[in-house]
Amino acid sequence: MKTIGLLGGMSWESTVGYYQAINKGIKESLGGLHSAKIAMYSVDFDPIEKLQHNGDWEGTAKILCEAAVNVQLAGADFLLICTNTMHKVAPQIEKAINIPLLHVADATAEILAKKGIKTVGLLGTAFTMEQDFYKGRLEEKYGLTVLVPNENDRIIVHNVIYKELCLGNSLPASKTEYLRIIESLANQGAEAVILGCTEIGMLVAQSDTEITLLDTTYIHAEKAVEWAI
Repeated sequence: MKTIGLLGGMSWESTVGYYQAINKGIKESLGGLHSAKIAMYSVDFDPIEKLQHNGDWEGTAKILCEAAVNVQLAGADFLLICTNTMHKVAPQIEKAINIPLLHVADATAEILAKKGIKTVGLLGTAFTMEQDFYKGRLEEKYGLTVLVPNENDRIIVHNVIYKELCLGNSLPASKTEYLRIIESLANQGAEAVILGCTEIGMLVAQSDTEITLLDTTYIHAEKAVEWAI
């Protein structure tokens, strides 16, 4: 079994989901008392969040590159960044390490291809929904059409992530808003909706809607299990 490298803490609330999903996946695959071999570096999210909102992405890259090198030195065979947003600096991280990076957008696109989905909605932080590092990769590399909410709804989605979910709070009113936004994306032609922030699964689940939801935390974790074994 290979050792899975995790770059977590963004937020630690969602990193818990990664740890559980990966270990459950290994147990289901190998049985017995098997669990995952993991090397994890969990960062302090507060300074990273401040750098994000100040637009200092090179500052965030410096922190995460140093953390990724430590994960590699701890014996990881490959690396997962346990957050969609910080894949913005994935190219810098890839240059800093000598082990493969399992990109969350690639893992998600593979599932979309298997399902035959061509048009997909995307929820995430404003950075993920508005910038090209994520949706641009889905469009250019995989030929997908990616729909995002309107500006007001993007603000709602973003604020719920940072002001509620990253603090471990899941509020019924926010769930109602998210489900409304998901339905709106479906009405625009989305065949499925990507939960493109690792915290969103704390708020909405497939059981809440008939619209196909793709939870990137579990997609990423499942792919890590596949790589590990």
